[in-house]
Amino acid sequence: MSIKSDRWIRGMALEHGMIEPFVDGQIRTGVISYGLSSYGYDMRVADEFKVFMNVFNVVVDPKDFSPRSFVDIKADYCDIPPNSFALARSMEYFRIPRRILCIVMGKSSYARCGIVVNVTPLEPGWEGYVTIEISNTTPLPARIYANEGIGQVIFLESDEDCEVSYADKRGKYQQQHGIVLPRIEHPR
Repeated sequence: MSIKSDRWIRGMALEHGMIEPFVDGQIRTGVISYGLSSYGYDMRVADEFKVFMNVFNVVVDPKDFSPRSFVDIKADYCDIPPNSFALARSMEYFRIPRRILCIVMGKSSYARCGIVVNVTPLEPGWEGYVTIEISNTTPLPARIYANEGIGQVIFLESDEDCEVSYADKRGKYQQQHGIVLPRIEHPR
């Protein structure tokens, strides 16, 4: 495995549509940074959020997840309640090549405020908007800014194609749009 550089990421984004829209370079002034970095890409969070609320006292069950657990917000920022979390999505649509595995890491500007972005892989052959889980670990409300950086995507390349890609196995989150809640495949 090798980590891919800004030159490789730029080429794949511009020539093969790996990241759309693509920001060629880092935007940093007055915002949580986003765009192309030395060895990764800082993706942005869109202006759509699902904020976890205990209004209906539902059980959090990944096999039967209730959309009643969330309040939908569309805004320039989102305030996550203390010790709670929100789901959001990336502004960028990703198309991951067959030899590439991506790891999404949280931004240090948010981490220094007690805001954690769940580390998640983007598998070879996967495409879609990334559903992002943002946890507020503090006893205070935490603000997330839409259209700004939320996580860095690191691109790792294997020396050979994977045997079965996410697209080959028709993964349950393939080509996802919007914020996608947990899904369990049921027998047919």
